[in-house]
Amino acid sequence: MKIKFILSILLAVLFFVINVKAQTIEADKDLPQYKKVSGVSGNLNSIGSDTMNNLLTLWLEAFKKYYPNVNIQIEGKGSSTAPPALISGTAQLGPMSRNMKSEEIDKFEKKFGYKPTELKTSLDALAVYVNKDNPIKGLSLPQVDAIFSKTRRGGFSQNLTTWGSLGLTGDWENRRISLYGRNSASGTYGFFKSNALFKGDYKDEVKEQPGSASVVQGITEDRFGIGYSGVGYKTSGVRIVPLSKKEDGKYYDGSYENVLSGNYPLSRFLYIYINKKPNQKLEPLMKEFLTFVLSYEGQQIVIKDGYLPLPAKVVLEELKKLD
Repeated sequence: MKIKFILSILLAVLFFVINVKAQTIEADKDLPQYKKVSGVSGNLNSIGSDTMNNLLTLWLEAFKKYYPNVNIQIEGKGSSTAPPALISGTAQLGPMSRNMKSEEIDKFEKKFGYKPTELKTSLDALAVYVNKDNPIKGLSLPQVDAIFSKTRRGGFSQNLTTWGSLGLTGDWENRRISLYGRNSASGTYGFFKSNALFKGDYKDEVKEQPGSASVVQGITEDRFGIGYSGVGYKTSGVRIVPLSKKEDGKYYDGSYENVLSGNYPLSRFLYIYINKKPNQKLEPLMKEFLTFVLSYEGQQIVIKDGYLPLPAKVVLEELKKLD
């Protein structure tokens, strides 16, 4: 009897290990390995996305192991702070969790006579978070819109204000949905507005947070909370809600496979914008740092921070922009 019990435990552990390995993401083997070069030192400033703050910090820590005399200052108060910093020259790196807007590009081009260079660095499944105790199975984008937006451009028939209106029962039924989001300086705010709210307007009662971590922390402490943030900010106190593009559609989680296939409806690239003069070489420190970001080692760091790595074919296209 004791032997059978031990065998059952061993089999359960083996099954768990196999499943964990099956779900492990690894950077594309065809990505270039990073190779140290000589003559790299100096300082850079990075100003922009809060979503990418941790990612930039991890890239920098690893990069400094190759080049100890390098220093990069990182400030992440929101994607909208990146274009003015690049234009004024107070930053050389402009991380953004959304594309630069046409008016931001126009201001840059007006000053320099050419457009900023956009580099894709990684993939993100923008997550809709609920408290870990919340039993909701999934949401459609029209429902997400009806939860967060007062304009309901997604076409859902009613304003969703209680968890009971989403089918939850018992203690949840009459509880009001507590809303958490980002402030308007955030690229995540803009991306969610465009893609989840169908370019509609947020409800006034959304509690705007200064950073991604504070959104997740708020939901952790608020059993009836819901909010949105990058997948890299997931903690044990929250759940990520599977999403469908339309009513009665299939729910998809933000797995690597679902992001690459386009099935997950809130996937996006994370960018770094730079000021690169056409037909001129980049300063060595900037080129090497960005080359490292786009290397196998740099993309493994993307995974470490909870985001998703770029396929090799995308990386090779981005590397051409550095030449």
